[in-house]
Amino acid sequence: GNINPLHALSTLEALMDDNTILVADGGDFVGTAAYVLRPRGPRQWLDPGPFGTLGVGAGFAIGAKLARPDMNVVLIWGDGSCGYSVMEFDTMTRFGIGVVCVVGNDGAWRQIHRDQVRIFHDDVACTLVKNDYHRVAAALGGHGALVTRDDQLGDEYRRAFAAAADGRPALVNVHIGMADFRDGSISV
Repeated sequence: GNINPLHALSTLEALMDDNTILVADGGDFVGTAAYVLRPRGPRQWLDPGPFGTLGVGAGFAIGAKLARPDMNVVLIWGDGSCGYSVMEFDTMTRFGIGVVCVVGNDGAWRQIHRDQVRIFHDDVACTLVKNDYHRVAAALGGHGALVTRDDQLGDEYRRAFAAAADGRPALVNVHIGMADFRDGSISV
């Protein structure tokens, strides 16, 4: 199944408390998250800035959790950016760094794909595979979960928060579909 990214993020928003630092690493999923997820306070939304350097999320999340061990740290990952740094689950697991990672997995560099296909009628270099990132996290000793149905979201997010509270990093791999929410958007 493919979950609407707005629903995936709204469900997460409802479960986060004020003691949460958000880390954003991705394109389209993170662009959508910026409209849905509410930073709880100053210095509680971390992203790579206007140049959008992909792959920094895991390092940012590790740093945020080590600097503020009393806070929940939630990493919002696009599937492409997750591929750059998912191996940091090894670091998180070895050092007991309980971070919750939510991957919006649509199998594409969607932010690029949307306009490239519309303008050039070709998706060359924009398609990805819906990788089993949750299995990578589990293989490295973290908690991993795959979500393909709306009714799984709340329970899997709660399990991830519980694992992180015990010092075990968690990754929730949410298979999202395409949404027209950001069509025509120039925000990143």
